[in-house]
Amino acid sequence: MATYALGEKAVLLRSEDDVAVAKAELAAGTILEDGGTRIEVRQDIKPGHKVARHAVATGAPVRRYGQVIGFATRDIAVGDHVHTQNLGIGELTADRYEIGVDVRPVDFYPPERMRSFDGFKREDGRVGTRNYVAVISGVNCSASVSQFVKDRFRDVQRDYPNIDGVLAVTHKSGCGTKLFGEDHLALQRVLAGYAKHPNVAAYILIGLGCETNQAAVMVDRQRMAAPGHPERKPTIINIQDAGGIRKTVERASQEVAKLLPAANDARRSPQPISELVLATNCGGSDANSGMTANPALGWAVDELVRYGGTGVLAETPEIYGAEHLLIRRAVNEGVAKKLIDRYRWWEWYCRGIEAMDNNPAPGNKAGGITTVFEKSLGGVTKGGTTPMMDVFLYGEPITTRGFVFMDTPGHDPVSITGLVAGGCKLATNSLMYRHMAEDMDINCGVVLEGTPIATVGRQIFEEVIAVASGKRSKSELSGVGEEEFAPWIIGPVM
Repeated sequence: MATYALGEKAVLLRSEDDVAVAKAELAAGTILEDGGTRIEVRQDIKPGHKVARHAVATGAPVRRYGQVIGFATRDIAVGDHVHTQNLGIGELTADRYEIGVDVRPVDFYPPERMRSFDGFKREDGRVGTRNYVAVISGVNCSASVSQFVKDRFRDVQRDYPNIDGVLAVTHKSGCGTKLFGEDHLALQRVLAGYAKHPNVAAYILIGLGCETNQAAVMVDRQRMAAPGHPERKPTIINIQDAGGIRKTVERASQEVAKLLPAANDARRSPQPISELVLATNCGGSDANSGMTANPALGWAVDELVRYGGTGVLAETPEIYGAEHLLIRRAVNEGVAKKLIDRYRWWEWYCRGIEAMDNNPAPGNKAGGITTVFEKSLGGVTKGGTTPMMDVFLYGEPITTRGFVFMDTPGHDPVSITGLVAGGCKLATNSLMYRHMAEDMDINCGVVLEGTPIATVGRQIFEEVIAVASGKRSKSELSGVGEEEFAPWIIGPVM
């Protein structure tokens, strides 16, 4: 059978790792030269899946990334395919939480090296990358009406070329929950965050009138008046007060029309990239994600932080088993405790259903990811290497610069809604990029073909600046994003 150097056919991340990840199909019987040892592949192994470098006894830990990705559920021999048939999760040691031991000072760029992007500077000093007018539904009962209003302005750029569009921000919640309970407050934070987002030049709110999430109350509690101008509150229209659907649509359309001239007056101008807040999120992860797209994105996050900007990691269930790496980067004990508290909350939230233990989706497992630990260790690399400066609740305004964390679910639309993220996607392997070229902005699979992480990271960083300056991402060009608005429904709906 053919013999190859290990690096020709597989990726080894750390010398102490018990497994390597196949770059190409490995047929049973293939010989891999691993330093001074020979590995005979014992079963056919697909690309992205793991081959054992070391023998591991039942119950012993298995390492990848130099970290524990699971425990052998039966004896593993050298050359075995390591996956769900012989690897599961178990109890990690309690002493792995070492606060701040990996904190290193950030090598910030001096002011004279600051770069800029073309952004919209708002009256209160915030800087946006797009210029929208929004119709925000306070409750699902006003969702259709909000869409009807938006439809009146589908051709808004014909008369107002500097407006990117009129958005309808609709959802499936707003009632049937405890007044000011966890669900209600999370929804308020999300809706207020979109309303006050620097990409939104102006907005109106539409409600029904009898719902739990009363728009007028939300405006006061979330301080949704124009910053510095408490008297400048947004227009609120309730369907029951307006006299029904038709009358609400007519009145709301008139109010939106009043906002368009001022929104159209906005112009792009050079703004420091320190004003950028870059949210990161995993998509359909496979075993390549933690070796290609995620660390390359982490490089870009580090670079943005060096310019004084902000990078955000999220998806708490997808750092399960890797949270200790973030705690090691916590800038102080208070920040570490915030993350540990959210982590413990998730353990309570998922009690009895094993949701965190079984996080990898079928597609993740087909791509070679076996356990949530393995998925998490690859996912945290999106956060780069700089100190973790703060931890935020779902949908909470991000007020701290540098690298920070937001508590969100792993479900992509819900997580991204909380992050108020953009639509730039990353492909983790060249085959996927070629297959979905119309939907992917950057091919990170070239890392497996020898391109350095820093080279791809620089490409991502430059793409971020270009998109912030007005370049349309592939998602925007496809019209994707508005219907993916999905606030987190945390608890029971009554």
